[in-house]
Formats: sequence, structure tokens, C-alpha cells
Amino acid sequence: MKESRAAFAIAILLLCVIISVLGCNSVSGRPDVPPCGRIEVLESANGILFAEGGQKVLFYQRGPRSLDGKYTRANYVHPLYGLDGQILTEDFPEDHPHHRGIFWAWHQVYIGDKRVGDSWSLINIQWDVCEARILADNCESRSLRVRVFWKSPLWTDASGEQKPFIDETTTITVHPAQGDIRKIDFEISLLALEDGVRIGGADNKKEYGGFSARIRLPDGMEFVGPAGPVEPNLTPLPAAPWMDFSGDFDGDGKPTGLAILSHQSNPGYPHLWILRRKRAMQNPVWPGREPVALSRDKPLTLRYRLIIHRGNIHNLNLDQIQDEYNRLDY
Repeated sequence: MKESRAAFAIAILLLCVIISVLGCNSVSGRPDVPPCGRIEVLESANGILFAEGGQKVLFYQRGPRSLDGKYTRANYVHPLYGLDGQILTEDFPEDHPHHRGIFWAWHQVYIGDKRVGDSWSLINIQWDVCEARILADNCESRSLRVRVFWKSPLWTDASGEQKPFIDETTTITVHPAQGDIRKIDFEISLLALEDGVRIGGADNKKEYGGFSARIRLPDGMEFVGPAGPVEPNLTPLPAAPWMDFSGDFDGDGKPTGLAILSHQSNPGYPHLWILRRKRAMQNPVWPGREPVALSRDKPLTLRYRLIIHRGNIHNLNLDQIQDEYNRLDY
């Protein structure tokens, strides 16, 4: 009898565990589902907001947004917030109105020998975010997975309708804050829908293109890499797996910052860097000046992690954080 009761208790316990797991993973896919953990996800007309404990984390811009009908963009993150509510990014800055928050884009977009657009400068390009799903793998972190078709008025079918030529799947994962840091992961996969699709950075000595952060740049911003302080330059700086940007964003004497980490699975890892103190973005350069081909069979995948933190880099061990990130098995 005692053995039967023990077996029954174990069975009930296992059933509870299974229900708990299924309840965590069986998310409806709607962006406004209640949180199963600390991260909240809310949908609005134009995009999806992540928050934690009432504190905003980031906003994903799903619908097209423009400035007086110009510089139309979608499929990017802005605002990105610090742990104490500071807005870290910029959108439509006066000096470069095509820049936008956290974005991934390339000047050179080709199909065969035909240049069909410039996703960096927002010329002859548009993004059709056809699907957005919320994932909850562990009832702590929450992920947004979007499917995006790249289109251009220069690439149409026989009836004049724009044909998608890149099928993008991007997953943005927001982790709960742990002490004075928060991790945010980006996984960007690009699959060609036509033969001969190629993407490349600026066709000059600057070479910039790829994953980029248009962050606010207060006076005294610290730029630090694995070898120590870095001074921004007009041309690419030596390759490094990570770079940190810390400063007093709100003028209250409380520094905050963010670091950009590249995963070792990225092609060309580690990347060169384009850094700027004023009026520009920060960019781990990939692929550079020479365009690379996208496959129609296997997507090209790029992975990056943002570390949002209180204080400056001197309070962090980013080499250790980078090592932990590299050990993730993708």
C-alpha cells in the first residue's frame, strides 16, 4: 500500500511538471499573451514592446515608419532602454535621417548584376513583416520571431508586382535583468529567393554595413574593447569580438552603457569595427566592401548579443561574458 501511494504521488508530481512545461511553451503566438515570467510583451498598431516589471526594455518597429513620407523603414529596434529607463538609441537623427536604433542593413543589394536597392540608405527597398510570433522557451526569457520579405520596386513580376527576393527570419530574445546587466540576443537569418542575390557594405574604404547601433553619444562617452580604450576613426578599426559604449546618457552623473558582442559562429568572426564619437552609428563590419552571395538552400545566419548595463565597463568582465556567449551551441 505504501509503495502504491508513493508511486501515485510520483505520477502526480510528473504530471504537474509536464503541465507546467507545456503551459510555458504553448504560447499562442499573439504578441499580447500574458507573460509566463518576468518579461511582458505588448502589441500596438506599429510594433511590439518588451518590458519587465513595468520598465520598458525595447520596441520592435514592425510597421513602416517615415519622416514626412521619406526614409521609410521597418524591422528594427527603437527605442532601446537602459536599466533605469534611459533611451539609448536614436531614430531619424538630423545628421543621418536614414539611421534607426538597432538595425541590420547593407548598402549593396544585388540580384545578379542588377543593383536592386540600398537597405542602409533606404533607397528602393522595403520590408514586409509578414509574421511575428512570441516564444517563451523557459518562462523567463521571451523571444520575438519575425519573418520578413525584402522587396524592391526594381524587382517585379510580369504584372508589375514587387517580388520578394530575400526571406529573413530574425529572433530577438530579451532576458530578465540580472543585477546591473541585461542580455538581449539577435539572430538574423537571410535566405535568397532568387539566384544571384548578394549583399555588401559601403563600396569605399569605410566598408560599413551589417548589424549597427545608432546610439546617443553624450560628451565623454567611453569606447572600450578587449585591449582597452579605443579611439574612433573614419576607417575600420582592428577586429575584436566585442565593444563597449558607456556614458552619462541623462546628464544625472549616473553612467550606463551597452556592449555589442559578436558570436564566434558569425562568418568573418571577429569583425572589424566602425566607431564614431558624433553623428553616426557603431558597427561590427560584415562582410565589408565585397558583396557576398546568399544561398537559396541554407540561410546565412548572424548572431549578436547586447549587454545593457549600469555603470561603465570597469564594473564588468566582458571577456568572460563573451566567452559564455561563444559557448552557446547553435
